[in-house]
Amino acid sequence: MRRCGRVASIIAANMKTPDSSANGAYGQTAGDDATPTQTGHAAGRPDSGFAYSRAFFEDLVDSALAHAKKIGATNAGAEASEGCGLSVSVRQGELENVERNRDKSLGVTVYVGQRRGNASTSDFSAKAIEQTVQAAFDIARFTAEDPVAGLPDEQDIATEQRDLDLFHPWGVTSEEAARIALECEAAALATSKRITNSEGAGVSAQQSHFFSAHTHGFRGGYASSRHSLSVAPIAGKGSGMQRDAWYSSMRNAADLASPQAVGRYAAERALSRLKSRKIPTTQCPVLFESPLAAGLLGGFVQAISGGALYRKSTFLVDSLGKQVFPKHIDLLEDPFILGGKGSSPFDEEGVRVQPRKVVDAGVVQGYFLSTYSARKLGMKTTGNAGGSHNLSLVSRQTKRGDDLDAMLKKLGTGLFVIELMGQGVNYVTGDYSRGASGFWVESGEIAFPVHEITIAGNLKDMLKGIVAVGADSYNYGAKTVGSVLVNRMKVAGS
Repeated sequence: MRRCGRVASIIAANMKTPDSSANGAYGQTAGDDATPTQTGHAAGRPDSGFAYSRAFFEDLVDSALAHAKKIGATNAGAEASEGCGLSVSVRQGELENVERNRDKSLGVTVYVGQRRGNASTSDFSAKAIEQTVQAAFDIARFTAEDPVAGLPDEQDIATEQRDLDLFHPWGVTSEEAARIALECEAAALATSKRITNSEGAGVSAQQSHFFSAHTHGFRGGYASSRHSLSVAPIAGKGSGMQRDAWYSSMRNAADLASPQAVGRYAAERALSRLKSRKIPTTQCPVLFESPLAAGLLGGFVQAISGGALYRKSTFLVDSLGKQVFPKHIDLLEDPFILGGKGSSPFDEEGVRVQPRKVVDAGVVQGYFLSTYSARKLGMKTTGNAGGSHNLSLVSRQTKRGDDLDAMLKKLGTGLFVIELMGQGVNYVTGDYSRGASGFWVESGEIAFPVHEITIAGNLKDMLKGIVAVGADSYNYGAKTVGSVLVNRMKVAGS
């Protein structure tokens, strides 16, 4: 019991990436095995590692659009992109894999009236560009007419582009990346003698840039980066083994948590799950750890996204203006957060984006729509072609002190979930059933770890049944949310 209590304090430590102080080596630029640029300072950065410049991509796209017009296209769009990076993995103190990736693409979309064709190539020669445009044109000519197909309306096009601080190239060498990964794994293994094995640790440094334009006047593009560090330690032996993992992911490598902090925290999570047991089948409140709560938010986003709505394949059809959450819940979207993982100055179609309240006092104020899905629904695009932008789920009842310890007190007696398994969500009906593991909580205190259980309910009831949202907010990709307490779910155990 004492060990579980200590684990409660560890997991309850605000659930933010532990020790986000920078590791000094992370700030270094290209080393001896970094890929050099070949055509100038891509995106204005000499250390980007890109082979192609922004100016080159602009010429490439302009050539594609000019050829599309020449052969008779009504409208056209094109995007040139390039990505490169390094991934290194280690296990049990030994280097396992070193992978370098570099890819490039030119995608072309051609409209012949309201017929649409698309083709792409990784060959940037003039002949290949013309062949790709011709292929898209030929596809369009033999495609059935779609009355809502077409480029975004000109009044919806973004006319300005903000610098959102999305690009921080990390010129880490393979040797440096391996050292960081080994430090992370070593920290996990050194946490306790009960950490007996490891599934390994990894470091990834990725960056990309693109330029896009179409014949309704849009021109724009930018560079972005995403770097990460992860580890997955194993605690215990034999049939009692338990695994957990943790990671740190940032656009700027200087903001990554230290390898020692990530390793220790992953190990503590694995240790906390030792001596897990089953529990009898019951109904009880369920507290979702904040990274899992982001998954619940993702389910809501999918349910009110354009494709699901116009196909009527969602349990939230016609939910605009209706109460879906309790009155204390708001959902905010902000595409302009500096350095945000879901930030963008425009959507994938070049449409203007803006901050908005998607949910106000529990009532749905807007959907997530592209130009096509908006036209299918007889509505206007919301600038969400390609997905949502920096969502934050908040409760008007949340107080500053509502950390995970406080949320466990609000849970009282019930289930605290830290891992979900399987894909048991039916978005047509809202039925929800997932394998789970976590902790049984009694009187606001963790009693013991549990595993091999299933939690079930309906997403419509779960969203309306949100009792509280913690102040222990955690950023998971483009979503930020604290731990979420749902009033009642079915728990299938022994």
